[in-house]
Amino acid sequence: MKLLSKKADFTISKKGISSIESLMIGGVRQSILIQTEDLANPILFMLHGGPSMPVPGVSSRGRDYALVTCTKQLVKHFTLVFWDQRGTGKSFSKHISKETMHLNQFINDANDVIDYLLQRFNQPKLHLLAHSWGTVIGLSLAKQIPEKLYSYTAFSQITNWVENDKLCYQWLLERAKETNNQKAIRELTEVGEPPYLESFKQWGLMRKWLLKYKSMVYEAGDKGSASYAKAAQIMIGSPDYSLKDVYHSLISGFKLSYSDQMIDDLNTFDFFSEVPKLEIPVLFIHGGKETHVWGELVQKYFEQLDAPSKKIHWSKKSSHAFHLDDSKENEQILIENLIPLTRQ
Repeated sequence: MKLLSKKADFTISKKGISSIESLMIGGVRQSILIQTEDLANPILFMLHGGPSMPVPGVSSRGRDYALVTCTKQLVKHFTLVFWDQRGTGKSFSKHISKETMHLNQFINDANDVIDYLLQRFNQPKLHLLAHSWGTVIGLSLAKQIPEKLYSYTAFSQITNWVENDKLCYQWLLERAKETNNQKAIRELTEVGEPPYLESFKQWGLMRKWLLKYKSMVYEAGDKGSASYAKAAQIMIGSPDYSLKDVYHSLISGFKLSYSDQMIDDLNTFDFFSEVPKLEIPVLFIHGGKETHVWGELVQKYFEQLDAPSKKIHWSKKSSHAFHLDDSKENEQILIENLIPLTRQ
């Protein structure tokens, strides 16, 4: 069953391409969205957050606002590619083994998509973007395959999952006490401070309260503010998503993603020690009001990172999901910073 779709914010002319393709990646059929006005444009490949929250992803065709950036102008300058990662959205299958849901598999999948795109468009390199969970994949790739990348851009870069969870936990306890939420105080006190290695339920409990206290969104007092509803509407209003695709993005894909191996992976990586240096230009874009992926860790990592060039931008009206005004600004930042790197 297809959902009622809103009118597209933009369309691609006949000389370009607006296509959803199904690829066999890592033994699993997965979907990508390709949009561009010119097939000769440099490739801009985006890794969505989650695991299992594919926005921006395949559901973003024809949509300008894509949670972290706008895209109407990007498609004029880049061959913009979004991907629904293994086990979510249009890349969900009940036949996917939970044993394949681990960090290295996602890194390998993304690398395979990159190889496909470079061959498909006959280009030597591409620009890699990532958001939230996608930055764990993205920064790993930036280290492993610099020869395939012009640049790496991260929205809400995660540097150390455990240290970030500790900051989230402290923030939640403070918010619970400020609001006299005895249930939240009791549950958070009982589960204790991260890391959560014993079960998904531990981590899920903290995420429940982060969701209720809206750690991922910031209300700027205007219609452009990000919200959970707007993120969901991108999928619900997509002409390419069915009810099943939405369900696989929000429910079944989420359950599939957090295998025991994935939980261990998330609790053991540390980019401060594992990726102190990169061989390509780096751009970090972070919400100035962020209370989900903490800016103090990103700033610390940025300061110690050794790279040919590095920039950091703080979006004034945004938390984890970006305000419309900031998303428009981010779009221009990408065009202004990445296009010159393609020409070098």
